[in-house]
Amino acid sequence: MPSHLSADRPAAQPPGRGSVDALISQTRRLKGDVDAVRRDAEEKADHPRGRWQRALYDLALHQLNDLDEHLAQLRDGPLPTAAPELAVPAPGSLLSRVGSAEWNLLTDEASWSGELYRILGRDPAAPPLTLDELPSLVLDEDRPKLTTMVTNCLVDARPIDGEFRIARQGGDVRTVHMMGEPVLDTDGSTASMWAVLRDVSELRRSQRVVSETRDSLPDQRQDARTEHRLAVELQEAVLPPWLGSLRLPHRGPRTLDLAARRLSASTHTLIGGDWYDALELTDGETLLSVGDLTGHGVGVTSNMTMLLGAVRGMAMAGAPPGQLMAWLNQLLDATVQPALGSAVCCRYRPGTRTLVWAQAGHPAPLLFRDGTGRVLGAPDGVLLGATSGAVYGQAEETLEVGDLLLLHTDGLVPGHTGTAAANLLLDLAPRLTGTATAQDCLRTVVQEFGECERADNACVLVAKITS
Repeated sequence: MPSHLSADRPAAQPPGRGSVDALISQTRRLKGDVDAVRRDAEEKADHPRGRWQRALYDLALHQLNDLDEHLAQLRDGPLPTAAPELAVPAPGSLLSRVGSAEWNLLTDEASWSGELYRILGRDPAAPPLTLDELPSLVLDEDRPKLTTMVTNCLVDARPIDGEFRIARQGGDVRTVHMMGEPVLDTDGSTASMWAVLRDVSELRRSQRVVSETRDSLPDQRQDARTEHRLAVELQEAVLPPWLGSLRLPHRGPRTLDLAARRLSASTHTLIGGDWYDALELTDGETLLSVGDLTGHGVGVTSNMTMLLGAVRGMAMAGAPPGQLMAWLNQLLDATVQPALGSAVCCRYRPGTRTLVWAQAGHPAPLLFRDGTGRVLGAPDGVLLGATSGAVYGQAEETLEVGDLLLLHTDGLVPGHTGTAAANLLLDLAPRLTGTATAQDCLRTVVQEFGECERADNACVLVAKITS
């Protein structure tokens, strides 16, 4: 915006809150559409073209998340002590610059896109750095993080999804987000590694400034503490207690051993919209659900309580998981404030030990049996509130006595999401299947990941088939 006023033209005005809310709503609907298309690309992940398509869809979701956050800052307005140039995100910083690279381990050749040279501050005439040379650009304290990501990718074939800081010529420090996967040879060994890298420096700088400015304002800190307390009280009023195993008023033999836990963010971040639930239904079946609404604060927690109440009511009325998800989507789509969420809902039938479930853009349940674990194949389902009239599929899984089910929200494994987070949880299979109770299993998960520094809240629900 101009720093002076023209004598014959009024000063440009910031967009109204209503128009920004409309942009936020459109952005979130687009995220839902991209997420749905990305699921189709996952089926072609073994083909090089399909792999790059999936990477582009993942990248688009990251970019839309960044845009969503920028728009939310714009809607909420500048903070009282924020510098003028930081009050509203600059148009050029709304989307991150993106580059790509591939490293061939058989020939030791590397290939970089032109934009990656610019992101890393390298001379385009210079040869691309090998994987051994890449850490030379990274700040000392971040090198172990990059080394671990690359090692896990090359040795254990795990996807890369993380950030590190680089020092460019002249002392300019930039934050780079890296996503990538290994490419396996016919014998199963890693032949090459590809990655897409984003310069997310402006977004992280904006986040830091907003956080630091709010922390410097005593009144806002007091308001934040009050809002945090109210949000916590709302959560505690509606969610089942997590201390010890969950107790359901069983009228017959106990068929499920249940335990759950909320894990709070390490910082003073406001409580979010994460939930877990276990409810015994009138037909003897059990409802298990976890979910998450975007955002933080009392408003989001209030929406979460509304959504959880709707889940319980519709399940009691006999709605199957797929239909239940479709109605939840309609409910969020009809709310006055734009809302977006993810969820998994399951009905467990003890007579046949059958799990019927549906999901809306959420991590699929993990099944542990006989010392191993796997991710259940997810039926179709876009994010709640993302698009009107969405249809949600259902999946069925026959379980056995001793099986463990683990349902969780994003953020359970700090610093990892999606496939990377699922793989780390599946690595616990030998320890989890050897536990006597659901509470023992939950304690193992919390000891492994619950005591780490985490940027967001998370929920985890464990169910053990006992008979």
